[in-house]
Amino acid sequence: MDFLIDGVTAGIQAMSLWEVVAVALGLAYLVLAMRQNSWCWYAAFGSTAIYSWLFWSVSLPMESALNVYYLAMAIYGWWCWQHGGQQQPSGQDKQLSIQSWGIKHHLMAISVVAALTLVSGYLLSANTEAALPYLDSFTTWGAVVTTWMVTRKVLENWLYWIVVDGAAVYLFFDRELYLTSLLMLIYVGMVIAGWLRWRAQYRLQEQEPAL
Repeated sequence: MDFLIDGVTAGIQAMSLWEVVAVALGLAYLVLAMRQNSWCWYAAFGSTAIYSWLFWSVSLPMESALNVYYLAMAIYGWWCWQHGGQQQPSGQDKQLSIQSWGIKHHLMAISVVAALTLVSGYLLSANTEAALPYLDSFTTWGAVVTTWMVTRKVLENWLYWIVVDGAAVYLFFDRELYLTSLLMLIYVGMVIAGWLRWRAQYRLQEQEPAL
């Protein structure tokens, strides 16, 4: 525990202003997403733009590429949350509601993440000097699938984030991105709260009579 505290302290002393801004925007994104507030996608866009460059500078190419993907998903997610629901009788778009996946969808998602992790992990280890290629690949592909789940308001996205963010804690700590590692640790606690909040809202939503 002392090693973790010392590492975070050293990281705070050495961190760049850009990392501070990215962390702040990342926290803002998660808080707003928990509240189903579409402004979360603006915060996501700003945070990921910074992290795309930051991860490249510390030899995490998969994480850097992931944040380029996040930029596109921030735009897509905003549109889905605003206009992705069923159209109302008035002709106006209805905001997207929370949905829940069945076991078939989850098995497919997990299989895709596992296969892509093995392939890209092998390619990175064989052809590049990337650090922790398999773990880097897992957090990347796990986040790709889970971010898409968020854009569609899939309830179980929060459970996926617990695993992905938990793995990212070690990945970023190893790369001496201590503040970002701490952010991932905080995320684990926040996504548990997000899961409980969305689950309660989903249950209320399911009890509402169809119009």
